[in-house]
Amino acid sequence: MKGFAVAKKKDGFSYVPDGKPGQVVKQGEFLFAALHLNHAHIYGMCRGLIEGGAELHSVYDPDPNKVKSFVECFPEAGVAESEEQILGNREISLIAAADIPDRRAALGFRVMEHGKDYFTDKAPFTTLEQLEEARRKVEETGRKYMVYYSERLHVECAVFAGRLIAEGAIGRVLQVLGLGPHRLNASERPPWFFRKKHYGGILCDIGSHQIEQFLSFSGAADAEVLQARVANYAHPQYPELEDFGEASLVGDNGAGSYFRVDWFTPAGLSTWGDGRTFILGTEGTIELRKYVNLAVEPAKDHLFMVNADGERHLCLEGKVGYPFFGRLILDCLNRTEEAMTQSHAFKAAELCLKAQALADRFNMR
Repeated sequence: MKGFAVAKKKDGFSYVPDGKPGQVVKQGEFLFAALHLNHAHIYGMCRGLIEGGAELHSVYDPDPNKVKSFVECFPEAGVAESEEQILGNREISLIAAADIPDRRAALGFRVMEHGKDYFTDKAPFTTLEQLEEARRKVEETGRKYMVYYSERLHVECAVFAGRLIAEGAIGRVLQVLGLGPHRLNASERPPWFFRKKHYGGILCDIGSHQIEQFLSFSGAADAEVLQARVANYAHPQYPELEDFGEASLVGDNGAGSYFRVDWFTPAGLSTWGDGRTFILGTEGTIELRKYVNLAVEPAKDHLFMVNADGERHLCLEGKVGYPFFGRLILDCLNRTEEAMTQSHAFKAAELCLKAQALADRFNMR
């Protein structure tokens, strides 16, 4: 990726984490393409796949400026003249895309109907109707509809926390508490970002990260949304923006969750958001300070754990890598579900949509 521009640390819209290459296929064995570059998460998605050994074949977006910027970062990508040119290429196995959220489902259906697997930015849907249609399309086509839940998949301390939990380091998980503050940078956001029809609401959007983490860390296969609330506290100039959201859930295994997401990162913070996760187990606790150890050190990916063996603090930046991407490549080749099951990806999406709907009803009282 010669020429790859390092993203601004203070801008979450263009944040792209560096990984440790862990190639699982030989050169030319797995080709993918990028479509519709409406969110800069597409850079992280592509970078992760390339580090896993995938080859970026081509790119298309109707905006030539977006394509120009993308090719400056990924010069190996050929520029396609249309979406159809990419979808019709039988050499391409996977499409990575970051379309405007309310368009992501329709694009995924086109991708799967052309016999390709689909890897979309979160949130994958803005309505439950889109989700139900996606479930039907997966059954009909046998293709994958995978989702970039980056706040777990592309965060090394979160990856390592999953390993510790699987090994029983803190016993059975009882609660996952998530904090997901983001910096707004309103002047740099596209118009669709402020229109609820397009972005789906704050719980649908960035809340999807929190719900996916809860399901993953707790091992719950399903959950009930107990409470949800959204608000626009400080941005009347953007009446459709929700700058605050919160929700609580209980899993089918009894584990609970509370999370808060917002657009109130202070200007003085060195990064785009002080994202944290607190995990309570029967035999210990884990805290993740994902992007900064506030006022202590600039390094990211901090994990704090306490259990019967004592207290530990691990700085995991550059030490764990991101195994999801290599596993996704192998899943596409072998038709397995090692990276993430389809049911898990869809359940996280379903619950964030239900949380958003409950919050919307609450606000109508």
